[in-house]
Amino acid sequence: MSNPPVDSKQTLEQLHWRYATKKFNAEQKIPEATWKTLEQSLVLSPSSFGLQPWKFFVIRNPEIRQQLLPHSWGQTPVVDASHLVVFAIKNNIDDSDVDRYVERMAEVQQSEPENLAGFGKMVKNFLHQPPYPLDVNNWAARQAYIALGFFMTCAAMLEIDTLPMEGFIPGKYDEVLGLNSQGYSSVVLCAAGYRADDDKYADSPKVRFPVDEIINYVD
Repeated sequence: MSNPPVDSKQTLEQLHWRYATKKFNAEQKIPEATWKTLEQSLVLSPSSFGLQPWKFFVIRNPEIRQQLLPHSWGQTPVVDASHLVVFAIKNNIDDSDVDRYVERMAEVQQSEPENLAGFGKMVKNFLHQPPYPLDVNNWAARQAYIALGFFMTCAAMLEIDTLPMEGFIPGKYDEVLGLNSQGYSSVVLCAAGYRADDDKYADSPKVRFPVDEIINYVD
């Protein structure tokens, strides 16, 4: 077995390095090459069935960020961080979204859509007759949170600071960004950039319960 490209010690060091950054250095921007890697981490995020019921809006315009600030409980990372990502879901995902994904599968895998008809039917059955009570938009939001975790972990590996944010008014964000007219709704935010030197939370010890209290092995 070959050695992993990133060893266990380094991985844990980066996870300990990460924290919810409360104050960003507004002058320091993520290099374009680094951001392109983070961009790909969003593209490569896993989702149920691989359906990707989302879109990620990266807000770079400082004037728009200022408009969003009062709808973000006044949290300054919205304007100070290098990048602000709005994780949005596709509203009321339906059969047409499944068909679009099956077409993309056929294109990437160099197959005929007809060969994937069984898979498409299975996904549609899940949406129409789920094995448990299902609100499709809540289900899509859970997928978006998977992408959020994936993005934050990749950022930590690159020593890019992040702050996941639920403290905002989704309806106002949707209004400012025109998301509903595009068929999307915001569910969570993530600011990304570099911590300010005077962020008092940077050196605070992580408060976590011991391993044996939160992990159970069932053998």
